[in-house]
Amino acid sequence: MFESLIGLVAIIALFVIIWRQQSRIGLIERELGALRSLVLSGAPVAPPQHKPVEPAANDSKPADAAAAAVADVVSSPTDKAAAAKKLSAEAEAREVRSGPWTTGKTAPAGSAPAEPAAATAKAAQKPDIETALGTRWAVWVGGIALALGGLFLIRYTIEAGIFGPGVRLSMAALLGLVLVGGGEFIRRTGFRLPVQGAAGAYIPAILTAAGAFILFGTVYAAHGVYGFIGPALAFTLLGAIGVATIAAALVHGQALAGIGLLGAMVTPMLVASEAPYPWALFGYLAIVLAATGVIARMRDWKALMAAAFVGAGLWTILFMTDAPGANLPVILFIDAVTLAVLAFVWLGRRGGETEPDRGFDRPSIAPGFFVGLSTMALFVDPVYAAASGALPGAALIAALVAVALYRPRALALLHAAGLVTVLVYLGIIPPTSVATDFSGGALGVDGQPALISDPLLLRIGIGLGLIFIGAGFWAARRFAATAWVRSASWAAWGVVAPLIILLALWFTFGNLDRDLAYAAAAALLVAVFAAGGEWIARGEEPPLEGGAAVSFALGGAAVAGLLMLHMAFGSGWTTILLGAAAVVPALATRWRAYPVLGWISVGAVIAVLGRVVFDPTIVGAQFLSTTPVFNWLLPGYGVPALAFGFAAWQFARTTNGRPRLAMEAAAALFALLTIAMLVRHAMHGGVIDTGVVTLAEQAIYTLIAIGAGAILVAIDMRSPSSVLRYGSIAAGVVSAALVVIQHFLALNPLFTDESTGRIPVFNLLFLAYLLPAVAAGGLALYIRDKRPKWYAAMLAVVAAVLAFAYATLSVRRLFKGEFIGLWSGLGQLETYTYSALWLVIGVALLTAGVRLRSQVLRIASAALISIAVLKVFVFDMSELEGVLRALSFIGLGAVLIGIGLFYQRLLTRAAKAGEA
Repeated sequence: MFESLIGLVAIIALFVIIWRQQSRIGLIERELGALRSLVLSGAPVAPPQHKPVEPAANDSKPADAAAAAVADVVSSPTDKAAAAKKLSAEAEAREVRSGPWTTGKTAPAGSAPAEPAAATAKAAQKPDIETALGTRWAVWVGGIALALGGLFLIRYTIEAGIFGPGVRLSMAALLGLVLVGGGEFIRRTGFRLPVQGAAGAYIPAILTAAGAFILFGTVYAAHGVYGFIGPALAFTLLGAIGVATIAAALVHGQALAGIGLLGAMVTPMLVASEAPYPWALFGYLAIVLAATGVIARMRDWKALMAAAFVGAGLWTILFMTDAPGANLPVILFIDAVTLAVLAFVWLGRRGGETEPDRGFDRPSIAPGFFVGLSTMALFVDPVYAAASGALPGAALIAALVAVALYRPRALALLHAAGLVTVLVYLGIIPPTSVATDFSGGALGVDGQPALISDPLLLRIGIGLGLIFIGAGFWAARRFAATAWVRSASWAAWGVVAPLIILLALWFTFGNLDRDLAYAAAAALLVAVFAAGGEWIARGEEPPLEGGAAVSFALGGAAVAGLLMLHMAFGSGWTTILLGAAAVVPALATRWRAYPVLGWISVGAVIAVLGRVVFDPTIVGAQFLSTTPVFNWLLPGYGVPALAFGFAAWQFARTTNGRPRLAMEAAAALFALLTIAMLVRHAMHGGVIDTGVVTLAEQAIYTLIAIGAGAILVAIDMRSPSSVLRYGSIAAGVVSAALVVIQHFLALNPLFTDESTGRIPVFNLLFLAYLLPAVAAGGLALYIRDKRPKWYAAMLAVVAAVLAFAYATLSVRRLFKGEFIGLWSGLGQLETYTYSALWLVIGVALLTAGVRLRSQVLRIASAALISIAVLKVFVFDMSELEGVLRALSFIGLGAVLIGIGLFYQRLLTRAAKAGEA
């Protein structure tokens, strides 16, 4: 083993020597190249001024030497003197910064260096293989070799039987002490790193780390292998070595502190005891954590502090999972020590410092996570819950909030406390599925009463809710003008945690049907959150801006209001009042221009939509009256439509933003839904959730879809929006699809033989074909210059086909009566009437297309006339007889000649206009 190690070191040394010679040859070549370029350019060459010889270690910086050689050639003596001073100052600055005894924040005094000097320093910072091999790798491998050498020496003496165990351990301990003493001796002799960028190869630190490693192994062998010392002494010695190593890091760098911390945290695993004493373990961990915190604070070593918190947290979780019983005092002790070290040591203020309003401390994530995890275990773990762990858990949550409030940079503790609270109280909700039973007018839980949790959680929940509200709103107001993210975080948890607690307590202890006590608590939260939002807004800079913190507060008030309505009222009144509640934030915009107010109204729209989707009957199918129009559907859909329309009107006069557009769309949607639901209710005898859709009902839905498209176009013309633009097109496409699928195919009375009604004109055909034709045609005219051409053409074709279908089916009804199914046959006069009618409609379409300058209508006219011609020559010729056949062909010929004459006149007029 030793021979292999010696060979490896020799190979590395040989490689370093060869690479150094190559570097020197490259340096000479660059100098010759620079001189050659100066000679060829004709620049005057001054005699070189010899500079003092630098240490040999600087040979590893060829770029610096080349730059200095060129500067000697081209500069004057005065410039060279100034450059020499600047370079010496930079060298001193690099020497000071390269040592691990500094934090890396020291800057050289004086003005900034010139560009050539900065370029030279930048070139010097570039790593090269020589520097890596000759400084870092050699020192690292040497340190590892020393540590392993000590262990191998002990192993060799054991195998050879040269010395006894006591002598061997004494020799190992002596070697460790010698290495530690050697590292300290080298440091005290004024050791400095000669090469910039090699701070990781600080030789005193490497020697000290190797010595600490050997001392750890020696003490462990004395206890675990030979049994020379007992667990208590071994534990004490290993802990002392770890803490001393961490303390030595003050002069040797953070890497040594990491080694010491690792050894200190592993020590309890190395020393086994038949009767472990938890207080000894966690007392020791508290000392290590405090010592690490002091040293990390002095040098601002964030990684070391985070590692210490992680180590203590892992030991806490390990103890809680493996301990035979619940030992609450020990858990509370180590969690309290962790929070105290974070608050008073790591984040402690020095003399004259003030707590910053900005910034986030990343090491505080570790204690937040582990303390929060142990806190949640006190609530949910059966062993700790049986030992009344809920109250200590609540105390730890309060402590997390208090530390986060005392040290604003430890914002992670607030998030930990909030998450623990939310998870704990969501976990107390009975694990049964909540089902709706409207037949009894109550909300049941699978026919069984809800499981009752420990009533202590009720009182704890009230206390935690008050803590989050008080601390959250106070901190949100404090940071509203300086740190909006921190302010928003506090306001968010000041709202979310109480709402989750209230919801969980209502599900667990309240009456799910109607509970006025919890409704009163929700109403109180509405008032508190609204007042808190206004109080926070007055602390903003400038005041009353309505930032993120205010938005969270007012949004929480809206959610609390939603819960209040659900707790206090039945299904029907809840839907109506939710819709009407959208007016409240709209009216509030008269006094405050908070952006969140508009979105609260939009949230009310979403809540009403959710309730409608869940129960479209508003009050339940069993309680919905069969009276047409005047039933729960009218206020259930109509009141929200009116409220949304009023809110949109109010927003248009105050904030006038995107929420206004959303409220306008919601008002239009609920107005159409009101009509549609009332129609379906009337046509199905008071039943809206069952029954087959009829053509009359489908006609109403088609008209609603076309009307929705027109309303969206009108809104978009006032306030352009891509949502409204594509929404209007989608409504038109949906209406066209409904016409094709339902009116022409699925529900066509020709195929279903459905009754068309006894009234001659105002019958099913009027409702299902003529009115949609007029609506689609009107929409096509309205959007001609407002939407794509293909969309207007599609609507025009739909209108033309609907009109054609209405005329054709009306003729059929004229001959057949109320029922016009195809299986009743065709008469000769009816057949002739179709030909004449289609020709008349074709001419009418042609005339409309010319007057409106619509090519689509003219093409539709040509298509319809072509169908008529085909019918006359194919069908009428074989089916008609006598005068009807003659009249059919005479009428067709006259119409075709008239159309030809009409087009010839149009072309003549167009030619004359072109000549003019």
